Amino acid sequence: MSEFSPEEQSGLMSGAQSVRRRTLLRLGAASGLGAALVAARGVGAPLLSAKGLLSLDGAFAETSTVLGDLLFYVEKYPTSPLILSPFTDPLPIPRALAPVPRSTYSSWAKPPGPGVGQQNSFENEQHQVWPSKIRYPDPIVYKIDLLLRSHSFTSSQVLPIDPEGQPTTSFDVFGATYPAGTRRWLPPSTIYGFNGTFPGPCINAEYGKPVLVRFENHLDENPMDLDRQDFGSPDWSFLTHLHNGHTAPESDGNPHYSMRYGPKQRGYGPGTFCDNLYLNWPAGGDEREKQSFFWFHDHLMDHTGSNVYKGMVGLYPIYDPRSGLDMGDETKGLRLPGVRRNRPDGSFDVDYDIPLAFYDCRLDDGVTTHQDVHDGMGEFPAAKNPATHPEWWGKSFYKHFPNHGFVGDIFTVNGTAYPTLLVKRRKYRFRFLDASVARIYEFMLMASTKGPKSSASLGHIEEELEGQYRIPDGQQCMKFTQIASDGGLLPFALTRDSFELWPAKRREVIIDFTRYQDGTPTTKGDVVYLTNVMKMPDGRMWSNSSRFLPDPNYKVPVLKFVIGDTAPDQSVTPKPGQLLRALPPLPGDWKSMLDNRLIFEVKRSSSSADVEWLINGEPFDPARVATSLRNKAGRSLPASQKKGSFNLWEIRNGGGGWVHPFHLHMEEHRTVMRRGRDVTRGDPSHPDDSSREDLVALDPGESVIVYRGFRDFVGPYVAHCHNLAHEDHAMMFGWEITP
Repeated sequence: MSEFSPEEQSGLMSGAQSVRRRTLLRLGAASGLGAALVAARGVGAPLLSAKGLLSLDGAFAETSTVLGDLLFYVEKYPTSPLILSPFTDPLPIPRALAPVPRSTYSSWAKPPGPGVGQQNSFENEQHQVWPSKIRYPDPIVYKIDLLLRSHSFTSSQVLPIDPEGQPTTSFDVFGATYPAGTRRWLPPSTIYGFNGTFPGPCINAEYGKPVLVRFENHLDENPMDLDRQDFGSPDWSFLTHLHNGHTAPESDGNPHYSMRYGPKQRGYGPGTFCDNLYLNWPAGGDEREKQSFFWFHDHLMDHTGSNVYKGMVGLYPIYDPRSGLDMGDETKGLRLPGVRRNRPDGSFDVDYDIPLAFYDCRLDDGVTTHQDVHDGMGEFPAAKNPATHPEWWGKSFYKHFPNHGFVGDIFTVNGTAYPTLLVKRRKYRFRFLDASVARIYEFMLMASTKGPKSSASLGHIEEELEGQYRIPDGQQCMKFTQIASDGGLLPFALTRDSFELWPAKRREVIIDFTRYQDGTPTTKGDVVYLTNVMKMPDGRMWSNSSRFLPDPNYKVPVLKFVIGDTAPDQSVTPKPGQLLRALPPLPGDWKSMLDNRLIFEVKRSSSSADVEWLINGEPFDPARVATSLRNKAGRSLPASQKKGSFNLWEIRNGGGGWVHPFHLHMEEHRTVMRRGRDVTRGDPSHPDDSSREDLVALDPGESVIVYRGFRDFVGPYVAHCHNLAHEDHAMMFGWEITP
């Protein structure tokens, strides 16, 4: 018997049995139906089905993107200059940030502490749970300044090219024009950075040792006289979120809190600070709830995407010293790759354990018009948009409100385009993070005899230029051993030929550089490319991947590994069936909770452009909690949960050919159903569903039900799409934990 009511089943179906009235009303019945049918016939039923568009609603959504181009904004992007010498810059490896000595922070004018008014510079908030309450020591204190600085993605010369891949003219800040074929050096791009770098600092944390980070805003200061361009927070404010830290609302960095408490506005403005307290304590004190890799990023309402794209990204690996299980020492516990080096200041680094932050960008060509709905809001008057900006040639280009979603055509790792990492002949642990606005990746490890060729030289044009380089003869040569997802260590390791990485998701893998997948040993000087095989021409979804219509010609090298000398290696790759970390148990009767679950549907709006993306038909309102759709029990419940409770939440993709990486703050979840099927034992399309996660990967037209807890804190939180163009245009809802 189905777990869904007939009404719910019909809502999940993707067939073209009916046309929703509200869809036709967008353009009028005749024109709406006609446009949808034309789009459906033009694209073809098989492709529409694969992309979740085999319905008249879906076909309309395909058509509406074209209409949106005509009515609201210019959907045109620059083609970035071609990087002429890829894979020559070394991969930056983040070094752990040093903490602030007690003698220093205790002398601050407003030192951190547990008292009333000590959580921020407004002196109006108190930390809900100070470490002593859970018998933890006082926090290790760090200080991070928000700074206006510059960043270079490559040291290579570039060749300006047009969308046809042909050499074209370029410009400079002084108004000079350079003829087609002129090789150029890129100007630095302006960033808003944690401590002025991109990515920002890396804090190596440990469970049982709380951390307090003072984030202080200096974005009003411009010592280098940099052009701020036309993106980033217009009022230079910030709101930092540790994704997905188990934190109280005042330290969570979410707009449902900030608009009502603390700053009582979108974020913390210039000259202000907040002390975010990260207890490094698992939910409910349950050892099975421990995670392994967080990141922190800006979460300012309406400008999360632009602030993250402008550089507000930091890294936060977290280790588990209990019984030496996963403490960065490959001689103890699970013996995962890592050689720990403790520093006198109390911080530590771990060799052979490397975070990798992936980020795609576009650089201005000087001839593309800057125009979207934000230009009509007066947010960037100095830019005088709509306009072209030849003075910004070669600098980061951003569109706040793209109809199809924003993706870049240059791929970077740890802030560097197409870097190289010299590795030893031994095993490594890599912590993957997708810090992109919308792009999803699928990674494989490939060998290539002839090496990278520019997409332009291969005759590709327009969208096919994205990624800039390909390895036409690339062949898989190694496998990944996945050991962790965004919820921490997996119950059991997975051997993967490839894996998808959605925005904000993390994946941790072991790569053994001593041998290839056929058992042949590697030799010094061998080259292996970390290669993206998911073609995603815009921010809606991929056009080709291993799961959907593979394209054997799309093999974009992103990171080059060059194998060096053999090094000592005491690490161990987990054996099949070896337990890494047990999962918290699901209640045996969890299906009895289905009738009374909370239901949230994410879908594109037909209303104004600034509230383009809705949840349950409503834009984000920071002043209230959302209300669930009517469930099988006939109830529309508020998103308000009792402290210490557990519940089932359903997240539905309303269709239209978009995918949505949907993030739920504060606690991880277990996926229990996908497309109406029980997936508690795993799902071939989403192997990570068997683990704990903090982000729901919603395929087109899909419904996912998760089981999650609401423990330890009370107050307001949010859930939202982590396609940041969607989040910034209202695809977010408030929820709360009550006493």
